[in-house]
Amino acid sequence: MAGGAMAGAGDSIRALLRAANALLQQRRYRAALAVIKGFRNGAVYGAKIRAPHALVMTFLFKSGSLREKLKSIAQATYAHSRNLAYFVFTYKGLLAAQSRLQGKKIPFHTFLAACIGGWLVFGDNNPINSQIIMYLLSRILFGLSRLAVEKGYIPQPKQDPFPLVAALVWGTVLWLFEYHRETLQPSLQSSMTYLYEDSEVWHDLSDFLIYNKRTDSK
Repeated sequence: MAGGAMAGAGDSIRALLRAANALLQQRRYRAALAVIKGFRNGAVYGAKIRAPHALVMTFLFKSGSLREKLKSIAQATYAHSRNLAYFVFTYKGLLAAQSRLQGKKIPFHTFLAACIGGWLVFGDNNPINSQIIMYLLSRILFGLSRLAVEKGYIPQPKQDPFPLVAALVWGTVLWLFEYHRETLQPSLQSSMTYLYEDSEVWHDLSDFLIYNKRTDSK
């Protein structure tokens, strides 16, 4: 009798899976299903990107108990994962709605949907959102520069401009760090403090080569 019940449950699960797979193949639901999968991918990608970053940064630069550090990592991972999931859901939903209303997709739909999603999801000025926006901004500047050359708005450089860009970026960021530190993002301040200031402090071989800072009271 128990075996029959288990077999019946198995048949029900298989039937449910077949129905779900059939639904996924329905073209009329494709836009809505893409929004749902976009939410899923945003959540997964956000967690995959933030978790290792938060792990490294927390254990390198933050003090506190192991419980507090793990809590900080979990909170940062959740925030990044949630925000990216919400953004992809909002963006793809608005994109689908505009295409349905106008009967076709045009470039402005992309810009408008992303603007609204960015305002709603990433408009809160907090450390996680700040890092994401700065990450995107740097890539936008490179992308727009390449697009300007491609469209002929600016001439093709005769030499690779990257060495000059690298020099200006490093020169500017170190100048800001040394003389206007408060203008830099906190995690960048921590990284640069570790690299450029902590490297000037030591007492013996232990905190010269093995550790960054002494943990005892010697």
